[in-house]
Amino acid sequence: MKRSHSPLPVVFEPVRPVKKVKAETPVSPFPNFDHPTLEESKDVIRLLHSEFPHIPAYRNDPTTGEFQASPCGGVTDVVEALIETILSQNTSAHNSTAAKRNLDTAFGRNNFAAITQAPYSQVVDAIRTGGLANKKATTIQKLLSSIHAKHGSYSLQHLTGKEYSDEDVMEELVSYEGVGPKTASCVLMFCLERESFPVDTHVFRLSKLLGWVPDKSNRISAQAHLDVRIPGELKYGLHVLMIAHGRRCSGCKSRSRGACSLKTYRMGKKGEDIGGNVHGRANSQGPSGEAGDRSYMLIVNSSDNRNVNRPSFRSSP
Repeated sequence: MKRSHSPLPVVFEPVRPVKKVKAETPVSPFPNFDHPTLEESKDVIRLLHSEFPHIPAYRNDPTTGEFQASPCGGVTDVVEALIETILSQNTSAHNSTAAKRNLDTAFGRNNFAAITQAPYSQVVDAIRTGGLANKKATTIQKLLSSIHAKHGSYSLQHLTGKEYSDEDVMEELVSYEGVGPKTASCVLMFCLERESFPVDTHVFRLSKLLGWVPDKSNRISAQAHLDVRIPGELKYGLHVLMIAHGRRCSGCKSRSRGACSLKTYRMGKKGEDIGGNVHGRANSQGPSGEAGDRSYMLIVNSSDNRNVNRPSFRSSP
């Protein structure tokens, strides 16, 4: 009599979760708003570079490929760059530099543990010259505590790795309280030397003057839109040149009738449907569940999206 053999148990391999693939190209919150065009971006960078020839129009020399701009004034530590950006908010470059120098004197440069563990009042006193010391001290101490709690150290140098996409870096940075899209974009562009386009008060005002963003946009949605529309190789030059023009030109201020090269350029483009304001109305509504628009939602949901008038790191008072 043959012995019956029970069937071998079926072993199921555990199903591993499929890693989500991030969109290669972020989507603008205004997908039907087709400005600035490539030619408009090039026009403005040529125009402004003629006014400020001492400011590099490109991060790398287009002919030699040589690097022309120093990152963050020589700051390559990501956490230090974040702190300098926070200190630069709503103050002049002179005052923020003094505040950072005093912070280094009081606790040692990049002694983040000492800053975190110090009494709040000591941090306030150290950065008082930069203005809004109470708020900035709270933001800095919370930021450092959060970084240490998440990574076990006061370091974000892993974000310098090329395996991290720009979206990865943005997602990590805006996850910390007090770090918004403009601050994160400054760190991306200046410290990490990536192609990003921070929008501060000057850049936003000039972008509206040029018709590059819809009338109903705010700084957050404008940054998301311009970061998509402006070619990567033009982002650095346009940002620093628009900052320089915005600081020095009184003619482009609101209600001003003074001379302004960008206003003259804009008038020359009148009738060409700049910004959709002449011949048609652009779609100025934000995204409504559009596929692949994750970068914009990261920006909209960031922790400081209510404070939309903060200045760029090393760029705008």
